[in-house]
Amino acid sequence: MSATHTGVTTPGEPIVSCADDCGIREVLDRIGDKWSVLVVVELAHGVRRFRELQRAVDGISQRMLTLTVRRLERDGLVSRTVYPTVPPQVEYKLTELGHSLTHLLQAMTEWSAAHREAIAESRRRWDAEHPDSDIR
Repeated sequence: MSATHTGVTTPGEPIVSCADDCGIREVLDRIGDKWSVLVVVELAHGVRRFRELQRAVDGISQRMLTLTVRRLERDGLVSRTVYPTVPPQVEYKLTELGHSLTHLLQAMTEWSAAHREAIAESRRRWDAEHPDSDIR
């Protein structure tokens, strides 16, 4: 993207121009991961202990939450603090970098809510036209 790019693309214009692997795939894989997004959204509300996060992120297993917060910590989006208690108390919070992501997630949430019905209708039409499809 050029320095003068407005952030709005026209039809046919690529969102990002990367002829070679420019590193964006790794970043998008992380922030586009279902569990990472839900953990970041929850941590946007404040510091959480492990069990609080697990209860708040519906459907996430202990193992998947452990992997997710470790990956987010590795990427610099989440910080982890361990307190020397028995058992150890661990708290997670967004870093400054993690907080910088929350406005994008808010925009995605608003877009999803605004277009939910149109997408549902499109899926109904597509499913009716392709009854034998297994992509549902």
